[in-house]
Amino acid sequence: QVQLVESGGGLVQPGGSLRLSCAASGFTLDYYAIGWFRQAPGKEREGVSCISTSDGSTNYADSVKGRFTISRDNAKNTVYLQMNSLKPEDTAVYYCAATPAWGGSCVREYDYWGQGTQVTVSS
Repeated sequence: QVQLVESGGGLVQPGGSLRLSCAASGFTLDYYAIGWFRQAPGKEREGVSCISTSDGSTNYADSVKGRFTISRDNAKNTVYLQMNSLKPEDTAVYYCAATPAWGGSCVREYDYWGQGTQVTVSS
């Protein structure tokens, strides 16, 4: 079966770091665009970052640019989101998503979604 499982969330103080992982099973990620999204209580889901398949280009929301880095390890069939200089505003459930896309931007709709991992930034 197709499955995406997020891990690495937790409680961290402002200014701290976390690395989220998204492990895929049932398919290989190397031919899929991958996106990270987040949703805070009472807020709409928002895109955080994504990485394309055609040229490996990446996109970041303005709110995380310079602090977050998305990367892909095809051998491990896993995508990561390194989060540095975390702020309380980053508190949310983080989801990874995948879609079989080739060419163009990774900013698009996604077909497969994980269950999410909680990130809490608090002093």
